[in-house]
Amino acid sequence: MKSIKQLSSQRGMTLIEIMIVIVILGVLASMIAPNLLGQTERANMQKAVSDINTLEQQLELYRSDNYDYPTTEQGLEALVDQTDIEPLPRRFPEGGYIKRLPKDPWGSDYQLLNPGENGRMDVFSMGPDREPGTEDDIGNWNLGDFQ
Repeated sequence: MKSIKQLSSQRGMTLIEIMIVIVILGVLASMIAPNLLGQTERANMQKAVSDINTLEQQLELYRSDNYDYPTTEQGLEALVDQTDIEPLPRRFPEGGYIKRLPKDPWGSDYQLLNPGENGRMDVFSMGPDREPGTEDDIGNWNLGDFQ
């Protein structure tokens, strides 16, 4: 039979072992977490690039049918529903050019500027900071920077 002294020394050792395991897990988590967060941000950037490419393709179809892109006031919504804002589209396909507008990976709407500041028209996400005109904006003028 074990004495009380032997039992209490065994309990103390088990507690130290648990503390060591917790410290090791914490160190491993601190090394792995930044890599996982970086992958998530990269995936968000790629989703925005893909969405902008799709919107740009649909805008080209709109321009082909109507000889110009939707105005800034008409916005990207002009790809989903026929606008009643001048200039009215000459042709609008049943069901629109796109079923619904996607949100960017940060939950904001994609933006359209016509005329654009970086080209004939600009389609862009305001990026993670959700502020237009900052360095993290992802637009049809800088898609190569995010691929």
